[in-house]
Amino acid sequence: MSGKVWLVGAGPGDPELLTLKAVRALGEADVVLIDDLVNPAVLEYSSPEARIIPVGKRGGCRSTPQAFIHRLMLRYARQGKCVVRLKGGDPCIFGRGGEEAEWLAERGIQVEIVNGITAGLAGATTCGIPLTLRGISRGVTLVTAHTQDDSSLNWKALAQSGTTLVIYMGVAKLGEIRECLLEAGMPAHMPVAMIENASLPQQRECRSTLEDMQESAAAFQLKSPAILVIGEVAATKQALPLAQSA
Repeated sequence: MSGKVWLVGAGPGDPELLTLKAVRALGEADVVLIDDLVNPAVLEYSSPEARIIPVGKRGGCRSTPQAFIHRLMLRYARQGKCVVRLKGGDPCIFGRGGEEAEWLAERGIQVEIVNGITAGLAGATTCGIPLTLRGISRGVTLVTAHTQDDSSLNWKALAQSGTTLVIYMGVAKLGEIRECLLEAGMPAHMPVAMIENASLPQQRECRSTLEDMQESAAAFQLKSPAILVIGEVAATKQALPLAQSA
């Protein structure tokens, strides 16, 4: 008897940003494998009988090996259980959802992915920043500053793309990001927003420029998890940002 694995995006933190499908999957789950960046409050929607297993993965911290997470999902699915792999943000945006789905499918396990709101979108919105804005930004590019093989991004292409850049996992590499974008031709006065703990009550934001963002972040004591929004739209602040949960 084979069960099923749901790869569920829990969103950036605010439980009200969960989708109805995510809530349904949590309610059906026999086992929930929960990441560190998931707000524990979302477990309110899981069954009281569900087994909750922390499988945290955080840069610079002790992390659960990915191979172990794979084996857990496979073991419980083969026992006929409904498994929810609960991830912060969206499973397929820097969340390993694609590789986990492929690994499970190769072993005959039914998999369904439930999208979640990614931190880059929610963080910008709660700060009143539209990631695209007619006449200012024709698109948005999501990138991570942390790669498995330490390969470098094509900074010249990013600087010349004309899109808003949303950079994940960049707090430890602010100096490198600044230098690479300046060398690639991005103007020193380009607006930057640094958003910590997107969508949570403790969310903080720091506005700066590309030239000054490293010093601004140090003075602000910016900490991970945080996202960077780089582009002309980062200078805007709409009058009615998304309402925060009480």
